[in-house]
Amino acid sequence: MVDHIGKILIILGVILIITGIVLYVGGRYIDFGKLPGDFKWTSGNTTVYFPIATCIILSIILSIIANIFFR
Repeated sequence: MVDHIGKILIILGVILIITGIVLYVGGRYIDFGKLPGDFKWTSGNTTVYFPIATCIILSIILSIIANIFFR
């Protein structure tokens, strides 16, 4: 039981490190949050933001990573 939890924590740590590196390095070249398809609506003091394109890209990247680890 403890071995299983240890493996899960190691895998989650590796995933977090990879995600951090991708966001750190990718943030220099791809402006996450300001991609075409991310909508921003401002009215007075209210701003509503819909990061649709960013969510789709992150979903694809995380799906690929999950498939690599769980196959």
